[in-house]
Amino acid sequence: MTDALRGRPAGPQASEVGGRPGGIGRPASRTGEKVSDDLRRHSGDLLDRRRRVAALSLVASAAMGAVAAYQNGLIRRLPEPRVGIFDAEAVDASGEAYALFRTPDAALGLVSYGVTLALAGMGSSRRHQETPALPLLMAAKVALDAAGGLYLTAEQVSKHRKLCSWCLAASIASVAMVPQVLPEARLAIERLLDR
Repeated sequence: MTDALRGRPAGPQASEVGGRPGGIGRPASRTGEKVSDDLRRHSGDLLDRRRRVAALSLVASAAMGAVAAYQNGLIRRLPEPRVGIFDAEAVDASGEAYALFRTPDAALGLVSYGVTLALAGMGSSRRHQETPALPLLMAAKVALDAAGGLYLTAEQVSKHRKLCSWCLAASIASVAMVPQVLPEARLAIERLLDR
């Protein structure tokens, strides 16, 4: 059963816009066209939940992008709300923020959220039936994102007695992804148990 067409689909059908044969680059495939159409043009609860995970990943990435700009010296100040508990510079300039791989931790966060975004978009609308490992992998990744966000928030409070509002936004987005992935993960587990 195919998901219903969205009220306002995003763009044309993939089969209508494919490139010409030959040339440099990747070949089109029916599988790729199906994923493209499902993600952009179709609706359904599971697809909507995947879109929410994608949106939350982009929100978290934007927050981490701002922090990464500061941590790499591209901007001199990281704006914060004028509330005493928020001080991104005290948190994000600290040695702990550069300890893992001796690189700014926001850059690692960007990579991580990019993986989550890719997992949200990976596979057709029926991936819980066709490739049940994908929803389970996404659920595990989202759980790790949420746990990591909570850990980093606790680290900021315990070590600095301050919070980075940008990091907090990313952590909140990470935690908000968790309930979005659970229904598809449950269906994927049911599919694996039926085999």
